[in-house]
Amino acid sequence: MQALVLERKGELSLRDMQLDEPLGPHDVRIALHTVGICGSDVHYYTHGAIGPFVVREPMVLGHEASGKVIEVGAEVTDLQVGDRVCMEPGIPDPNGRATRLGIYNLDPAVRFWATPPIHGVLRPEVVHPAAFTFKLPDSVSYAEGAMVEPLAVGVHAATKAQIKPGDVAVVTGAGPIGMVTALSALAGGCSRVIITDVQQPKLDLAATLGAITPVNVAEQSLVEVVNEMTDNWGADIVFECSGNAKVAAAAFQPLCPGGTVIFVGMPVEPITYDITYAATKEARVQHIFRYAHVYPRALSLMGSGQLDVKPLITDTFAFADSVEAFDFAVEMPPTSVKAQIELDG
Repeated sequence: MQALVLERKGELSLRDMQLDEPLGPHDVRIALHTVGICGSDVHYYTHGAIGPFVVREPMVLGHEASGKVIEVGAEVTDLQVGDRVCMEPGIPDPNGRATRLGIYNLDPAVRFWATPPIHGVLRPEVVHPAAFTFKLPDSVSYAEGAMVEPLAVGVHAATKAQIKPGDVAVVTGAGPIGMVTALSALAGGCSRVIITDVQQPKLDLAATLGAITPVNVAEQSLVEVVNEMTDNWGADIVFECSGNAKVAAAAFQPLCPGGTVIFVGMPVEPITYDITYAATKEARVQHIFRYAHVYPRALSLMGSGQLDVKPLITDTFAFADSVEAFDFAVEMPPTSVKAQIELDG
């Protein structure tokens, strides 16, 4: 089948690739419709590796996906041919200790699409376990369905934050993950979210999404804005989504006493922060890695209309233009948030 293949660092090609995937009794075969371009896909393209995950042989990219079921395994009962679906891209070891503890996202043996050496889904079809395949509500489009994967990160972060109704949150970084985290925080009960960035067009978009106050930190002091909005108390929660080491180290500055910092973004280098300063606030620190048990929750929020990701989908490319789409994503303009590729337009 034709697929978008990362041949090696800096080299992509759209070419035929032999990918034989037999259908097991608990699997479904899915015709891909829409696949989002994630920052990790782009990083593999430009750097050839993310931490210990190194591209050593040609690999198909793409893991944010939606499509249509075209075949079901003999034991599958909750999905049928024709169902519109999205797919959770990580398949854990069902017998692994992490999975049995309910933290399957932390399973060391997880097989995650487009993470070496596992192929991704920028190709016509894929076989996937029915247990990690979710039917889309009628009101949710394929494009929105392909946004469930990044949204799941935001929902997982909001869940870990233990939001209380009326909390004030800060989100640092207005990229796709920052945007969906802000939306998730509002859906989780926050009364107001303050989001930061240095790209004004992204902040202007964020301001249209609900009770979100944008702060351009190149022009304003985040701490001053937070103090003004909270009577000098501070934010209840800070979601660090930028992945910037300097920003991450400063995450405790706008935090209120007894508040929570959630590290969501992945810095490319280790960060350090002042533990004594964080201790004087008795800050609770929480880290997240991907997500677990949140796809149904994210789909419910989208299906009810309470959470709208459509404004974040700013650029769409045809499958035939996949290489150009990735080159666009490498140098994405400030007006863009999420680029997607349609395999079945």
